[in-house]
Amino acid sequence: MNFIDEAFLVVRAGNGGSGASSFRREKYIPFGGPDGGDGGKGGDIIFKVNTNTNTLIDFKNKKVIEASNGTRGSGKNKTGAAGKDLILSVPKGTVIYDDISGQELLDCCDENEYYTIAKGGEGGLGNARFKTSTNQAPRKFTTGQEGEIREIRLELKSLADVGLVGYPNAGKSTFLNTVSSAKPKIGSYPFTTLRPHLGTIRGVESSYVIADIPGIIDGASEGAGLGINFLKHISRTGILLIFIDLSVFNENSATSQIKSLKNELKQYKEDLTKKTIWLVCNKIDLFEETELLRFKDEIKNSFDSHDLFMISAATGEGTEFLLKKLETEIFRVN
Repeated sequence: MNFIDEAFLVVRAGNGGSGASSFRREKYIPFGGPDGGDGGKGGDIIFKVNTNTNTLIDFKNKKVIEASNGTRGSGKNKTGAAGKDLILSVPKGTVIYDDISGQELLDCCDENEYYTIAKGGEGGLGNARFKTSTNQAPRKFTTGQEGEIREIRLELKSLADVGLVGYPNAGKSTFLNTVSSAKPKIGSYPFTTLRPHLGTIRGVESSYVIADIPGIIDGASEGAGLGINFLKHISRTGILLIFIDLSVFNENSATSQIKSLKNELKQYKEDLTKKTIWLVCNKIDLFEETELLRFKDEIKNSFDSHDLFMISAATGEGTEFLLKKLETEIFRVN
C-alpha cells in the first residue's frame, strides 16, 4: 500500500432545499390556507477515525468532495428530504488544517468521535411559516442556505509514545524489528525506511508504541534526504531516542552525530529538542569493552544531561534494559 501522509481537498457541504409556496386545494375548501413545507437541510461532511488504515491514499486523487443537497419542500406542509451526510474515513492521528489560514481545525484521534468539518445549509422556510392574522395567504418563502465550503489540508501525524531518530543505517529499523511486531524493510543501503513504522511494545505493566522514521542526513531541515518529511510523525511523542552508529565512529564521532541530529531537529521545530531525549549507542557487538568505555566517556563529557544506553539491535544485547526503562518513564509521565 502506498503511504500518503498529506492531502489537499475542497469540501462542500450540501445546500439547504428551498421552502415551498403552496395552498391547500381540497374539495369544498375553495380558499385553503398556505401549506408550503420547509426545505430539507443540506448534508454535512464528517471525518471518522478508521483504525484499519494508516495512510491518506484514498484522498490522493480527490480534489473536491461534496455532500448532497436538501430537497425542496412541498405542499401539505411536507418538509423536503435532508441531504445525506458524507462520512469520510481517515487514519487515527489525522490533523485537519484550514489551507488558507493554516489554522488547525480538527485533530482526529478518538475513534468513537464524529468530526464535522463542513456543515450543510439549513432548509428554507415554506409559506405556511409566514401566515399571520393580517396576511392569511402569504406567498413568501425563503431559499435554503448554502452549505459551508472549506479548502483544507489533511496531515497524518502518527500516535506514538517514543520516536526513533538517527542517520540512515544507524540500526533503528533493526531495533524496532527486534523488539516489536513491526516488520520494517531492512537493508544495507541509505534510506531503507521510506515511511514511518509503528511498533507496539508489550511491557510488564503496560504497552506503548515506538515510531521509526526514515534516517535524517545533514541538511535535512533545508530539504535534503527523506527523514525531515516525516518528523511530524514523532511530534506527538514524549521521548526521543537518538540512535548513534558506533560503526562509523572514526568518520563521524558519536558527539558529532548527536550535535548534528539535535541541530536538524531544532531547525525543523524547536519543540522537538525540548522533549525527553535519550542517547542510544548501537552496534556495540562490533567493539571490545575498552573501546566502548572510551565511547561512553566521550559522550558523557559532552552530553551528561541525557541518559545513555549501549545496545546491539542485531544481537539484542542491552535492548531489554532499555525497554524496561522506557516503560517506567512512560508510566511515570502518564
